[in-house]
Amino acid sequence: MGTYLNPGNKGFQKILQSEYVDKTGLIELINKTIGTMEMLTCISRPRRFGKSYAAKMLCAYYDCSCDSHALFDDKEIAGTQGYLAHLNQYHVINLDITGFISEAKRRRKPMADVPDEIVNAIHKELEELFPERAAGGSLMEDFIRCVEETGREFIFIIDEWDALLREAKGDAEAWSAYLNLLRGWFKNNNFTPKVVAAAYMTGILPIKKDGSQSAISDFIEYPILDPDGFAKFTGFTQREVERLCESHGMSFEDAKSWYDGYDFPDVGAVYNPYSVTLAMLKKKFGSYWQKTSAAESLMTYINMDFEGLQETISRLISGEEIEVNTDFFENDFETFKSRDDVLTLLIHLGYLAWHEEDGTVRIPNEEVRIEFRKILKSGNMNPKWMELLGHSEKLLKDTIAGNGEAVAKSIEALRDTQYAPTFYNNEQALRYVIKFAYISAIDQYMKVEELPSGKGIADVVYLPKQKSQLPALVVELKWNRSPEGAIRQMKERNYPAVLKSYEGEIVLVGINYDAKKKEHSCVIERI
Repeated sequence: MGTYLNPGNKGFQKILQSEYVDKTGLIELINKTIGTMEMLTCISRPRRFGKSYAAKMLCAYYDCSCDSHALFDDKEIAGTQGYLAHLNQYHVINLDITGFISEAKRRRKPMADVPDEIVNAIHKELEELFPERAAGGSLMEDFIRCVEETGREFIFIIDEWDALLREAKGDAEAWSAYLNLLRGWFKNNNFTPKVVAAAYMTGILPIKKDGSQSAISDFIEYPILDPDGFAKFTGFTQREVERLCESHGMSFEDAKSWYDGYDFPDVGAVYNPYSVTLAMLKKKFGSYWQKTSAAESLMTYINMDFEGLQETISRLISGEEIEVNTDFFENDFETFKSRDDVLTLLIHLGYLAWHEEDGTVRIPNEEVRIEFRKILKSGNMNPKWMELLGHSEKLLKDTIAGNGEAVAKSIEALRDTQYAPTFYNNEQALRYVIKFAYISAIDQYMKVEELPSGKGIADVVYLPKQKSQLPALVVELKWNRSPEGAIRQMKERNYPAVLKSYEGEIVLVGINYDAKKKEHSCVIERI
């Protein structure tokens, strides 16, 4: 067994030694492409969404140098047509491009040398494993000779295929060498039909739309925006997470709050597999995925100076879902023409969850929300954001202190910023402003809108997070009425009933906007 050529099944064996969620159904999708015009598959996913696990699984299944019956006979794939026909029937080329990049950096070699390093590594193992069939000649000639003499084609499994393109930004020589290597394998009528049975490549971003990556334009893409049949293999499904929580004695509701991510038609919610697995192992819900990608990059993108971007991010942080047009994103980390391009990138990176059916995004869960909260605390924000946070922090302190006059003045100040709606003409417009007004509360509170309570519905309730010493906030909004009337309504309709299990103080906040006087007023009572 080699490192890159026919690596065997030990990698997948190790995965099976820990708790394994059966994702072998993915193999059936690849089996169906073998020997067809759709034999080239490209998957794009965020970091830590199981791409490497899938690569090891595919290696174990296809590699002809080992016997993997014992690994798959009791798995989902065993019940599918073609299971035995393809099991351990191919030579496998398995490449993790990030490994070659790391080695090049360690040896202080230019990125343009990486494609040759890949070729040399494969060629060396090909000659060692098949010396009588691969004596002399180029790598491609030896590939062809190996197929002719063994009767077995190759399955190419390439993890993080786009890593070199990301690392070698602006390096035309490196790009050219790498893309020509891929072109020689996958877009060569004298090679591809003779040697390649199928290819499975993973990356973070889809193939660029400008044609600069035409070397792999024959690949059928399944990006995170439209994973099609691969959706349920993107991460853990809700049912899979429910089973894991049940077997480990963990709360599914907590798992959902922490790790619920993308939402796909016919599949539903898909959870971050890396974080869910660690939470089960550690018996503790926490932020695990964020440690694998730098928050600084998130700050770089959300501080970009596109009209409406800062407001949109603020709305997302406050809990809203936002419509996004993903059609014009160029599938790279540099070409941004609009707010929507930046938001589309954040979908691909896993920071925003995409809801395909209605074309909206949201911050998906507590784990990702922590990343956005870190940025709010960092002090390196866009000046407009810093102004917003200043207003919000003062308003929250004044609310808890019961200073209704100061709260009204803070809302007035926020009303004059870019975060207020253009048409300030009804209670919904007031609600919109209030979301921004209390944005600093997201670090200490859970916000719930239109919460059924007593004999009515509370407009906005802020519930303190565990171990917080802060009081709960119940906010009622009025338009052309009075803040006293809002307080009276909360009492008469027993809004505090929704917090009957809450052991702590409750602050009732009545806010009114007088359209004739064009001023806000606020009354606060503590119970």
